[in-house]
Amino acid sequence: MAERASERLLRLIGMIGYLDRQQGVPVDRVAEHFGVSAAQVMADVDTLWMSGTPGYYPEDLIDFDADSYDRGVLRLTESRGMTRPLRLSTREAVTLVAALTAMVADLAPTLEPEQAAVLRSALAKLTDATGEAAQAVDVRLAVDGRPEVVAAVRDALTRGRRLRIRYVNASDVTGEREVDPLRLTTSDERSYLQAWCHRAGGERLFRLDRIVAATVLDQAADDHPGAGRGATVQFRPDPAGELVTLHLRSQGRWVAETVPVEEVRNLPDGSFEVDLVVEQPAFVQALVLRAADDLIAVRPPEVAAAVAGVARAALDAYGPMDVLDEDPEVAR
Repeated sequence: MAERASERLLRLIGMIGYLDRQQGVPVDRVAEHFGVSAAQVMADVDTLWMSGTPGYYPEDLIDFDADSYDRGVLRLTESRGMTRPLRLSTREAVTLVAALTAMVADLAPTLEPEQAAVLRSALAKLTDATGEAAQAVDVRLAVDGRPEVVAAVRDALTRGRRLRIRYVNASDVTGEREVDPLRLTTSDERSYLQAWCHRAGGERLFRLDRIVAATVLDQAADDHPGAGRGATVQFRPDPAGELVTLHLRSQGRWVAETVPVEEVRNLPDGSFEVDLVVEQPAFVQALVLRAADDLIAVRPPEVAAAVAGVARAALDAYGPMDVLDEDPEVAR
């Protein structure tokens, strides 16, 4: 799976704090500490070397000792304030209080007790530090979906029960599934139920607005260690699906950032390729049509032909255009 931008950002920030506490660390040890390859560490350093505070002149950038770098040792010489204690304005603090309040209300019931305790502790400390302004904050995550469906999902999450749902997938096919709910999440203005699907035998993501009915069952949800507990949604397609490769211009980088992909290959001309495993043909057809302006090629060719067929069918649905004969008098 390609690394998401949010995951890399967390590592970059963590790397600054880690190196700031050291006098110099070999690249291999940094790679082991962060669980990535030495090549990835060097790529991260190259990114940090071009990052800094507004102005972006040499003295505004994060800096490393060049001689140590040439010897395979990383020594941070300028952190640009990234390691100083964070000071929040009242508005920033209230925003964080609102976010943490929503997380406690909707996510705490699905977390391990230790994780939920950390979340509540962070909220309590931030609320105390913010003072009176935090007392007026009363929020919940806004989720799109039928009210009765959202209520059933939240009830199942709170009580640890299995759900039976009727779901309309991307191919507009309705079916019933039994799932063990893991958590609610929001992304790209959509709300999702992350759950363990017993029909698929794995973790799946269900758009709430596509769940047409949900029933809380008497059966307790099974425990699925490690599933649905990450800070970001991790969704791996069925490995039995079809491998599709998209060749895109650099402007299409959003595909690699927003779609679960298996691999990203950057090419010398600035374009790149992504491999993704496709379970539903309708999904890749919609993705290719959406990325058409930035698309260079699609493999295998059968997928490209299928997408072309969908596009032609859409055009044919408009029917023939009525063209009026030109009036010679008007033409003159």
